[in-house]
Amino acid sequence: MSAKLQTPIDYLKGVGPNRADLLRSELGIETYQDLLNLFPNRYIDRTRYYKINELQRNNAEVQVIGTITGFREVAQKRGKRLVADFKDETGMMELVWFRGQKWIRESLKIGKSYVIFGRTNWFSGKYSMPHPEIELQSENENNLRTAMQAIYPSTEKLSNKGVTNKVVSKIMQQLFLDTKGKFTETLPEKTLSDLKLVSKSEALLNIHFPKSPELLARAQFRLKFEELFYIQLQLILKNLIHKSKIKGLKFDKVGNYFNTFFNEHLPFELTNAQKRVLKEIRFDLGSNAQMNRLLQGDVGSGKTIVAFMSILMGLDNGFQCCLMAPTEILSVQHYTGLKELCKPLNINISLLTGSTKTSKRKEIHENLENGTLQILVGTHALLEPKVKFQNLGLAIIDEQHRFGVAQRKKLWDKGPSVSPNKISFENSNSTSSSSSNSKTIPPHILVMTATPIPRTLAMSVYGDLDISVIDELPAGRKAIKTVHRFDNNRLKVFRFMKDEIKKGRQIYVVYPLIQESEHMDYKDLMDGYESIVREFPQPDYQISIVHGKMKPDDKDYEMQRFVKGETQIMVATTVIEVGVNVPNASVMIIESAERFGLSQLHQLRGRVGRGAEQSYCILMTSRKLGENSKTRIETMARSSDGFEIAEVDLKLRGPGDIMGTQQSGVLNLRIADVVKDKDILHEARYQAKKILSADPSLSMAEHLPVLSTYREMSKYKNIWNYIS
Repeated sequence: MSAKLQTPIDYLKGVGPNRADLLRSELGIETYQDLLNLFPNRYIDRTRYYKINELQRNNAEVQVIGTITGFREVAQKRGKRLVADFKDETGMMELVWFRGQKWIRESLKIGKSYVIFGRTNWFSGKYSMPHPEIELQSENENNLRTAMQAIYPSTEKLSNKGVTNKVVSKIMQQLFLDTKGKFTETLPEKTLSDLKLVSKSEALLNIHFPKSPELLARAQFRLKFEELFYIQLQLILKNLIHKSKIKGLKFDKVGNYFNTFFNEHLPFELTNAQKRVLKEIRFDLGSNAQMNRLLQGDVGSGKTIVAFMSILMGLDNGFQCCLMAPTEILSVQHYTGLKELCKPLNINISLLTGSTKTSKRKEIHENLENGTLQILVGTHALLEPKVKFQNLGLAIIDEQHRFGVAQRKKLWDKGPSVSPNKISFENSNSTSSSSSNSKTIPPHILVMTATPIPRTLAMSVYGDLDISVIDELPAGRKAIKTVHRFDNNRLKVFRFMKDEIKKGRQIYVVYPLIQESEHMDYKDLMDGYESIVREFPQPDYQISIVHGKMKPDDKDYEMQRFVKGETQIMVATTVIEVGVNVPNASVMIIESAERFGLSQLHQLRGRVGRGAEQSYCILMTSRKLGENSKTRIETMARSSDGFEIAEVDLKLRGPGDIMGTQQSGVLNLRIADVVKDKDILHEARYQAKKILSADPSLSMAEHLPVLSTYREMSKYKNIWNYIS
């Protein structure tokens, strides 16, 4: 049957060359298979027949069985309208036509039993239905679409050229006649019986011509499950292939660095989530495969200490490690934090960024190559060809979505070169080093993100990575109190700021714009800065200002003043979204908060609450708020859980917007929705894992439908080229 489904759509009875061209250009339908996968986007419930005395004045779409008792023409300003009296045993209503009257008058018979369907109007004390769909009751009972009528995606051009919903429904019926409604099963018998799924043929019949809402629901579940199952199968297979093909450096011991730090220098007790994640990383590093793991953790959850302890495992096994961050501010923050942790262990660590002086660069390059430099922290500067490690074993990438695939590959290529007789290596994508007799072993990769990714999205977009989640905050952290205030409450907010400063605390005030915009009614940074300077005059108060247009040295100077406590208020744009760690800062005020996305608001809020004191986040907005803005502000005030916030963000913005265009291809689904169908997604991933763990090559007889479907999909629709 699969071969027949690849027949060009031109050959289906009722289509013809003109309609085929339209279907191709407007809906991308090339073959029978494409038409079969044109799933309806809604349904009109034709399961219920109303009596005329049950009709309500609600302009609803209804269907009624009755007979026409007579016709009359009624004059109006332009031309005439044709009116038919239509009755059932409970009452009378009118059917009205403003065009096509001659054909209507000739084709409809008085006294015959008809099923009418359309939108009702209440006019002059009676119900009427303009231009109803109308067919003989006998035909209606024999029709495939007896119960619920499918409404298909369409375009203006299709409607104008006469390819209406009725036409699409007719050619869909023809497709089912041509194929006898028999379609190859794509899922294993055991999965069908375990989940009580309807067969492929039954699902396709009931998605296009459902006999009842119950059968439609079962068909939708089956087809959504199948779509998500094959995406998960592909991603898990990619992961398995990665582990079997890409050999890694084996870190087989936990030694002096790790144990000394853990027993003597750990600054606080690890949370259970941190311990769990460290075990997962330790297991990966000890296997023969290259680690490819995503570490998710909310702001302040303690990812850095996990990253450092992973680095210590690398050092214990004689390897160098690096940490790459997307901005200079963030890389400096990582370097400063890690340097403190390295001190008691006498570990050699350096920082390399675009502004590192030439003499220091030279020293770093030499020490990297001779192996005396153990950890290198930096920005994109780490990717330069001159940066050569003696034996890079672990690369950590922070906020990895800001780096492209090509950039990440450059980091892979910096792994140690080993001659073939020293290591079993099987990877067609590996990069040879300068010596033709050696291979580059890619370092283990740990990518970190402080932007919580909803689990549903992580499973779809990063499903080929192993995912670790730190989902609990360190003990003793007080929840940040978040409140929403309108602009006219500003004086009260100023009083609150003064009270906090008296207690010795510091305050961030963040603005969305740098310069005044003619088109946007939002306070800009300089305006805000001036009003704060007036309200908080020197010498009683000191204020820093930081924005993206300042020179790096000026920016650093202002930030350092705030870090040292020389200024009490930092007025800034979102440059402080990442990269500033001031435990004494206890208040975050976000101006024009309606202009920020949810994840950005959450990141900004994470700049406070880093000390032992109670911290606050104040969201300032105008009174004019759209529905989405209201939802964002209410969510922030209600929840401090980054994953819950990310789920709301996903619902508001959709998966494509959150992941960016580069990864939106994975989410162009035909019938499933990763937000609404997350329970089905979880089940699909579980079933795909279960099958692949029992039969990684899909060679068992019961899995042959899966293997052949997988190959077929890869052949006809190249939907598998996603890369995390």
